[in-house]
Amino acid sequence: MSSAAKSGQLAMKLKVIISAVVVLAVVALCSFSYIYYRRKMAKRKAIDNFSDAHKLGQGGFGPVYKGIFSGGQEIAVKRLSSQSRQGIDEFRNEVILISKLQHRNLVRLLGYCITGYEQILLYEYMPLDTFIFGISRGLLYLHEDSRLRIIHRDLKTSNILLDQEMNPKISDFGLARIVEEKTTEANTKKVVGTYGYMSPEYALEGLFSIKSDVFSLGVVILEIVTGRRNTGFYQSKEASNLLGYAWNFWKEERALHLLDHSMLESCNPKEAMKCINVGLLCVQEDPGDRPTMSNVVTMLPSESMPILKPNQPAFVSRKYVSNASPALSAKPHSSSKVELTITMEEGR
Repeated sequence: MSSAAKSGQLAMKLKVIISAVVVLAVVALCSFSYIYYRRKMAKRKAIDNFSDAHKLGQGGFGPVYKGIFSGGQEIAVKRLSSQSRQGIDEFRNEVILISKLQHRNLVRLLGYCITGYEQILLYEYMPLDTFIFGISRGLLYLHEDSRLRIIHRDLKTSNILLDQEMNPKISDFGLARIVEEKTTEANTKKVVGTYGYMSPEYALEGLFSIKSDVFSLGVVILEIVTGRRNTGFYQSKEASNLLGYAWNFWKEERALHLLDHSMLESCNPKEAMKCINVGLLCVQEDPGDRPTMSNVVTMLPSESMPILKPNQPAFVSRKYVSNASPALSAKPHSSSKVELTITMEEGR
């Protein structure tokens, strides 16, 4: 074969190879563009590009949005805010804890995402998130029945969800702490939580325990029964907070007057009195006087078990709160020099 013929065959092979490479490149580019477009559209469908129209609420971590997976499943998307005082440590803490815990009264984590500065948690979506009863079973599991003893440290009404069957779910474990199996309390120099739900020994001394969670539960119970927030008494002459307001009615034997108007016709007065009684037991000033979660779980459904009368509840000072800022840091006048970080509750 002549050199001219060989050159012609080589040129032909090169053309074939180049054409094949070009075709593969075009196919790859088209495939990438298609996948990118599908993912972008799926993301927009899931959260509508973080539209305020789909915003469910705002917590210390950041905003929470309602979204939809491509298969139609509803989800709750929690996105870390750039202004949040929580960071990667709280994010990692929540993912690790929820992945290890399984209970019908704990919210289920579906997934998470860390991309650059974006940190997102995906939860099962709970259509109702206001009224709670029976959440004590979830706390009992955390305190006594789980392989890990967990102290939540940020239990509040906005962190308790209800599904369509009215099953309560505890959520938001970013501030939760694991303690040793036989340990019921611990100490920290950095106090974090939400004003109005923090026990006095935790807010002022940094001492958190299963009894500080019990205190938070008591506040939640009283908020449900009365339909009022513990922090909604700033301009009130009746009391400095809901705990003092409820205590005054209890002392005057007018506790049923605390009931929210929407509950007057449907609730059982005896059951309502029991809830108020248990709520006040949970918020007593001395942690030793507060019941354990196993006590609470036993008292609530019982019709014959005698329930102790509560002592005066704790009154958390308002001097650490500023209406000008959603969160603040302060150092209480205490020998332990505890750093206090408080989150103000925002309505949903």
